[in-house]
Amino acid sequence: MKNDFRRARHTFSISDLHLTEAEPANPKKPLWKLYKSRKFFVDATFKVFLDHIEQLSEADRNPDEKIELILNGDIFDFDSVTRLPDDPKQFNLHWLEKARGLNAEESKSRFKMEVILQDHQGWVAALREFVLKGHRVVFIIGNHDIELHWPGVQKAIVEALNLPESQRSHVRFCEWFYISNQDTLFEHGNQYDSYSLCSNPVHPLIKKGRKIVVRMPFGDIANKLILNGMGMLNPHVSSQYIMGFKDYVRFFFKYLIRVQPGIILTWFWSALVTLFHSLLEGFLPAVKDPLTVERRIAEIAQKSNASPRTVRALKEIHVHPAHFNPIKIMQELWVDRALLFLLILLVSFQMVSLFKLVADISMFWILVPIAGTMPFFVFYAQSITSKLDEEVVQAPSRSVAVSSRLAKVSRVVHGHTHYEAHRMVDGVELLNSGTWSPGFKDLECTKPYGRTPFVWIRPARPEERLEGKPAHRVAELREWKEPHSLPLPMEQVVEQNPADTASKSG
Repeated sequence: MKNDFRRARHTFSISDLHLTEAEPANPKKPLWKLYKSRKFFVDATFKVFLDHIEQLSEADRNPDEKIELILNGDIFDFDSVTRLPDDPKQFNLHWLEKARGLNAEESKSRFKMEVILQDHQGWVAALREFVLKGHRVVFIIGNHDIELHWPGVQKAIVEALNLPESQRSHVRFCEWFYISNQDTLFEHGNQYDSYSLCSNPVHPLIKKGRKIVVRMPFGDIANKLILNGMGMLNPHVSSQYIMGFKDYVRFFFKYLIRVQPGIILTWFWSALVTLFHSLLEGFLPAVKDPLTVERRIAEIAQKSNASPRTVRALKEIHVHPAHFNPIKIMQELWVDRALLFLLILLVSFQMVSLFKLVADISMFWILVPIAGTMPFFVFYAQSITSKLDEEVVQAPSRSVAVSSRLAKVSRVVHGHTHYEAHRMVDGVELLNSGTWSPGFKDLECTKPYGRTPFVWIRPARPEERLEGKPAHRVAELREWKEPHSLPLPMEQVVEQNPADTASKSG
């Protein structure tokens, strides 16, 4: 059965599900990665949701019309997968992979994908049933599922769906954008976030030593190498790991001192390794063949319902990657403050040791130069603020006016920021489908953060039709509250609190 992706009357979109492996219960550490427990999986509600959107669109849809479902990035979370193969000989594992999760080579990425799909069989079954009804599904690659760039990983998803050969073409994977019905541009949105963008989505691979891997964004390297070793911090809610000094101290004595008292050392070595890998991967050249560049552009254009010219133009408006600014990365990791503090200790020790050569003084005098320099250190530390939230706030406004013009559409739909929105920006209708990820305001996971929104684009009803546009479509932002959904009004941004947005670098 042929499915025409160029035309759509009913389009639904969700993003940022962050499906990952199930974390086994740890009686000694009951709060350790509690947000990854099976009880917080969305598999069951996802099936009810798919049934709901079919019923929701029935009044405006002919029986033979099919639905277009856009899974707009970060549907999977490869960064959080730390499970290793049962057979240690299956892969030649580096010590860091054993501690923080497998690298982004194709075989290892496919293994992580299979782990996720195995733990989310209910989600897979629901999506399979949806496609078997004739509907189509578009996966747009985000930053947490950037390993979807591997053909083998995409194949693993299609194989898990177990579709008849005639319906496998109903599932499509797009590099970073998709144009629906020539009126709406879908992008995950990470390409306008310097911490989370894929530096080159046309050629996302790099050669690292003898291995070919997907180039990881700085934020995702940090999530994998730091947060996977600090299981009391929820990567889906950035306010749990982007805090001021006083908040960190309070958090340490309330939660960490009993569970992970050596967290400072864990953070320090993990941050240094993150800095090294971010700069190493960031500056490596992309793996590409000049003879196949035009074919690659044409393939992306075909899958995204765009022209090759549009593909090139949209790529040109992406922001500059953060790894080209090492100082910026060091500040985000707090490495600059850690190294400065170590320098103060070293200089103070050297000063006291020098004086000790000519006078019999106690080594406790080392506290004098340390105390003298502390005000300057504290002033510097407090003057540095994370730019992550700033990236979140500015990403939509810096891009929609230009991207909509390049794609020749009047509507743009993003994800990535984890807060839902429906408003006009520079004359362009902007929607954000928020997140369904397991975000909580507390470590005990009793206070859910945010809502579970989705976007519905449908044909205009008679009372909504504009003069001269009898066949145009209108968009709604709705909140999914099983087993129903409620419309959210335009011009209202629900739960818009950048300080509490979920991780894009995270």
